[in-house]
Amino acid sequence: MSTTIELGPESSSVAKGKAPLIGAVPVAKGKVGWKKGIAIVDFLLRLGAIGSALAATATMGTSDEILPFFTQFFQFEASYDDLPTFQFFVIAMAIVSGYLVLSLPFSIVGIVRPNVVGPRLLLLILDTVALALANSSAAAAAAIVYLAHNGNSNTNWLAICQQFGDFCQQASGAVVGSFIAVVIFMVLIVLSAFALRRH
Repeated sequence: MSTTIELGPESSSVAKGKAPLIGAVPVAKGKVGWKKGIAIVDFLLRLGAIGSALAATATMGTSDEILPFFTQFFQFEASYDDLPTFQFFVIAMAIVSGYLVLSLPFSIVGIVRPNVVGPRLLLLILDTVALALANSSAAAAAAIVYLAHNGNSNTNWLAICQQFGDFCQQASGAVVGSFIAVVIFMVLIVLSAFALRRH
């Protein structure tokens, strides 16, 4: 029995002797805190990308202008659905906006559980696909907007923005909003790569 009583203090002293090993816990907490910070920034950037993508979609989708003439039977109209490129832009940016909304729960999982790799890897892959879609639609629309502003004398394409000023302003604003979403996607991909980096 005396040996049993002596083992109690020894075990407590051994536990006290192992107390310095607890100093490794703040390092792990620091890593978790760093990844959690990245996840919070990721969530906020996704909210910003949703705003810019939705604004670009709505702006292009409502771009329409009718030039006033003498009679209502003789009118010139410019609308986004007159150009297949702008139609592709609206559809692509609507898909990107929907994806961004659906990605928010996965981003929240990254905040709650920063060390989970699965959702972060899934977001990295899908963000890359969404970036390609957003970038292609934005670049195609930018080319048409450039032609609308400047025309092309070699192919006898006339600039229409002098007549359809409001239409061109809306289309240009939509293209700018889409490129903002593209830049945010690039940052999101870089953040996901840092979060997945092994320490």
